[in-house]
Amino acid sequence: MKYTMILALFATFFFTGCGGNQPELEVTEDQSNYEKPTEEKEKLFHTAMSKIAHSTVENPSYNKMSLDTPEKKKWFKDLMYHLWDRQITRKSFVTQGLEKYPKHGYEFSYIANSFQRF
Repeated sequence: MKYTMILALFATFFFTGCGGNQPELEVTEDQSNYEKPTEEKEKLFHTAMSKIAHSTVENPSYNKMSLDTPEKKKWFKDLMYHLWDRQITRKSFVTQGLEKYPKHGYEFSYIANSFQRF
């Protein structure tokens, strides 16, 4: 469990960065009907998320999003998990991401496409 939390924080730092003012997060969709991850799925997801985080560092076109609050980090992680677990489509992932961060279309598309590789 400790390893999972450390890995989650590590991966989150790769996705976050300094950014301009971002709108406050609003709950636009009831996500209570989504499946919660099992411990095994959580480990597999963190492995994939870590690989994607490393690939964003190596991509000069990728601009980090401002995930500067625990709520924003949780929203982003949950959204990524739903995509990874195929609970939502890539199109839905990008659409939901752009609702919160409209200037990060490339980044959401990059992440959505990266899950196919890992």
